[in-house]
Amino acid sequence: MKHNIYPKLAWTGIKKNKRLYLPYILTCIGMVMMFYIVSFLSVNEYLGSCKGGKEIQQMLVLGSGVIGVFATIFLFYTNSFLMRRRKKEFGLYNILGMGKWNIARVLLWEGVMIAVISLAAGLFGGILFSKIGELCMVNILEAEAVFSMSVEKSSVVTTMILFSVIFALILLNGLRQLHGANPIELLHSENTGEKPPRGNWLFALCGIVLLCGAYYLAVTIENPLAAMIIFFIAVVMVIIATYLLFVSGSVTICRGLQKNKKYYYKTNHFVSVSSMVYRMKRNGAGLASICILCTMVLVMVSSTVCLYIGKEDSLRSRYPRDINITVRRGSAEKLEDGNLAKRRAVVDDELAKYNLVPENILNYRIAAAVGLDSDGKMDLSSSSGYDFNEDYTNVWQIYLVPLEDYNRLMGEKETLEPGEAFIYATKNKYRSDKIQLGSSVVFEIKKVLKDFVDNEEDSMQILPSIFLFVPNYEEVLKQLSGVADYYGNQAFSERWMYAFDLSCTEEKQIEIYESLKSCLSKAEEEFRKENLSGKGIYTFSIESFASERTGFYALYGGLFFLGVLLGIVFVFAAVLIMYYKQVSEGYEDQARFEIMQNVGMTKAEIKKSVSSQVLTVFFLPLLAAGMHLGFAFPLVRKLLLLFGLVNLKLIILVTLSCFLVFALMYILVYRTTSRAYYTIVSGMGN
Repeated sequence: MKHNIYPKLAWTGIKKNKRLYLPYILTCIGMVMMFYIVSFLSVNEYLGSCKGGKEIQQMLVLGSGVIGVFATIFLFYTNSFLMRRRKKEFGLYNILGMGKWNIARVLLWEGVMIAVISLAAGLFGGILFSKIGELCMVNILEAEAVFSMSVEKSSVVTTMILFSVIFALILLNGLRQLHGANPIELLHSENTGEKPPRGNWLFALCGIVLLCGAYYLAVTIENPLAAMIIFFIAVVMVIIATYLLFVSGSVTICRGLQKNKKYYYKTNHFVSVSSMVYRMKRNGAGLASICILCTMVLVMVSSTVCLYIGKEDSLRSRYPRDINITVRRGSAEKLEDGNLAKRRAVVDDELAKYNLVPENILNYRIAAAVGLDSDGKMDLSSSSGYDFNEDYTNVWQIYLVPLEDYNRLMGEKETLEPGEAFIYATKNKYRSDKIQLGSSVVFEIKKVLKDFVDNEEDSMQILPSIFLFVPNYEEVLKQLSGVADYYGNQAFSERWMYAFDLSCTEEKQIEIYESLKSCLSKAEEEFRKENLSGKGIYTFSIESFASERTGFYALYGGLFFLGVLLGIVFVFAAVLIMYYKQVSEGYEDQARFEIMQNVGMTKAEIKKSVSSQVLTVFFLPLLAAGMHLGFAFPLVRKLLLLFGLVNLKLIILVTLSCFLVFALMYILVYRTTSRAYYTIVSGMGN
């Protein structure tokens, strides 16, 4: 046999099966392109030189790893559809005299051709669109764009090595399947596994129980820290439940539809239901995969879009004013007013050099500790150690605030008796009507407040916070001075929060921030030498809204970019799985519909039957994904609270918009897929 016949047979096989190979090759090109773009951005020198660029590149390295792993799994999965269709052709070659070695050489040439086309076109597209990706990242970082084109050789090499290995492994898997099958098995490969599976009520019941359990966890969870832990548990439960319900539950439903004579014995339902029940075990697993991919896309894209759109709110929550200064004392003793006045004078003198005065001032004291709650009793001595055996759902960050500071900041005239307190809780609800600090200090909760000024310390914490407003602040601190934390230090440390806005540009704010930081640092050294208080140690920190904006935008912009990019990859995967399912099943059903036409079934009736089957198969995953998203919403919202996003209306609007846009795309794919399936089963496509 001439050696040049093998590449001819391989190329002819690809052309004749273009309905199957073209989407597969386009998928390979897309995966190569996506991987190169992310890899390119993760090492791009200009992006790394931008402020916040290094932070984004760290996330992009993780993203390239995710795309690499997913591409390996997904290309193996989609290649299985090709092999299932081509096995019949290879079996015919085998019967006509070609040995398995000859067929293996045809497979080898096919693999090489697909790899070369995919790598060449994918790298070309990746290099072409990598500049767009770079401009998007630069725009997110609000840096100056550079319009010169560049190619990262290391990314090209990494992409070529990774996908060469993937294509080689796919080829070896195909050769393994070819080696282990005889000609008769190859000829009838499309009809294997066609025994109708039995509906398993036990598995279906287990799926319902797991799904209800996951939904219950998602809806009832209130603590964001617990939400972060439970999220992964709920995800695993939902994945298992989805597979159980789509495999066993779908078979059971089909069996039930067959028993319903009014539904089943109709032209458009009879053929579709009888066809689906035959393959539902394999069909159900594919539908479950589509549903899980859709849910992943919806949760990931809606979350990252929420974070990106709400980044300004989150940034302002983290930095309440343009300049935020915190003075700390490593003890529960009172911060002397004289010392605080000296530090404020340093700030005012420095601002006077710029002809500026602080505006919209936040000026109050707090005393902070961490407590483990047990029915209103806060254990301050164990929770600070963060023992992993503790119940993290009951760990709170506690802030004592003088009542007079609350009244001044909020414009109120509230009064309290000794032993009473107001409470304001963030990220979680505090349910007890009293609170005990240590062994002896107890407060009755007179009122639960709905609002207080933003506190940057609370926004940094993944723990929920309690703001406790007390009338006799100094006396309470004295009573708590003997309470030690896990490490033996005093549980409460007092802080002075001083923040203000400035009427100047952000560039000028950054300049003033650097100047204030230098001045306060020098002043602290002088204060320590003078030892004005003779007690405790004072430390300070200063933060600028303007100077932190770039880093904040880098984090949220990086998450947004990765979320959208991975969302596109997963959507691509879901669409291709749906397409291959319908095309492969169309070829399998072609003979059945031909028989039905011979006994009198019209083209219109075939179209109705096709619509019934495809509609059922297609929209079950979308409906299930929408239900998963709806029940996951409370859990996702709690997780977003950890990023400082508290705008509930924004989260609801973005989530609904993402689902509607996704559903629209899904309908477009449905129309394309149903048309391809109808073309095949009606005999107009081979």
